[in-house]
Amino acid sequence: MATTELTADTIQQTITDNDIVLVDFWAEWCGPCKRFGPIFEASSQAHPDVVFAKVDTEAEPQLSMELSITSIPTLMAFRQGILVFNQAGALPAPALEQVISAVKALDMDDVRAQIAAQETASQN
Repeated sequence: MATTELTADTIQQTITDNDIVLVDFWAEWCGPCKRFGPIFEASSQAHPDVVFAKVDTEAEPQLSMELSITSIPTLMAFRQGILVFNQAGALPAPALEQVISAVKALDMDDVRAQIAAQETASQN
């Protein structure tokens, strides 16, 4: 599956409508982004069950600001609409595969329980 370009208008729907979404925040002028791009694209071919998406930070500065993107490339992984991974820096292919495997292996009931516990603790 090829990567999908996301914008401020399409990102929320994409994250909500798909089980696993990986988002690469990048820019044309960014050397590490250019090196990570082919790795991300190759991984998208190996994982048709995952949505691989890209956000051009130059074209979407407001979205980048809203998501606190301060360094590129940044990779975010969403599972069932929940942000479960967020890391700046270009990943080598084996590390990207580890992230994908870990995201697929998550017990989302446990993740939701942890989030609820954190929210309860922060309210007290």
